Amino acid sequence: MKQVAVILSGSGVFDGAELHEAVLTLLAIEQEGVSYQCFAPDVDQLHVINHLTGEVSEGETRNVLVESARIARGNIKPVTECDVNTFDALILPGGFGAAKNLCTFAVDGENCTFNEDVLAVCKAFAQAKKPAGYACIAPALAAKVYGNQTKLTIGDDEATASGLNALGASHVNCAVDEVVIDNNAKLVTTPAYMLAQSVSEANASISKMVKTVLAMK
Repeated sequence: MKQVAVILSGSGVFDGAELHEAVLTLLAIEQEGVSYQCFAPDVDQLHVINHLTGEVSEGETRNVLVESARIARGNIKPVTECDVNTFDALILPGGFGAAKNLCTFAVDGENCTFNEDVLAVCKAFAQAKKPAGYACIAPALAAKVYGNQTKLTIGDDEATASGLNALGASHVNCAVDEVVIDNNAKLVTTPAYMLAQSVSEANASISKMVKTVLAMK
């Protein structure tokens, strides 16, 4: 049975992994008859957002791995334990955590820094020519990992797209229920909640990405 590594970035759209995207990713993988293992970096979040008010919770800190464990029902490992040789593919759901905790793109744009452990794992899959899928804002990491004008998408937001292009990618505008495929890089990206207005639209986006990644040889 194929195995997929899934990297999460916390729990909650505004400061961690987008919950719908994360759950839909796991469901889509399972529905394809494939198993998965979740990973996350063992670091503090950039900050904590009160999802009821949208305000930063001053003085509160949360750990990305601990928060991600909520989504994975406890079955999660530090990203440092992700061995590319054990897995057939890599998938990163979105949410602001991908651009705040896995890298700082949400704050620093093209001048962002990247979590070295996450970057190392993502690069390992790229160098091994194993398929990968990045959803929503997570392609900010893919832009750094692949470079070389690799085709990817975050939807159609011009400012975000230009930031990804500055990191070395080649952004392609994309509808919410479509994917952008770079066959040479074996990279699949989709807008998800960068464009989705409902769980159903997010599902169309995520499920197509997962199917496409798992169909790659």
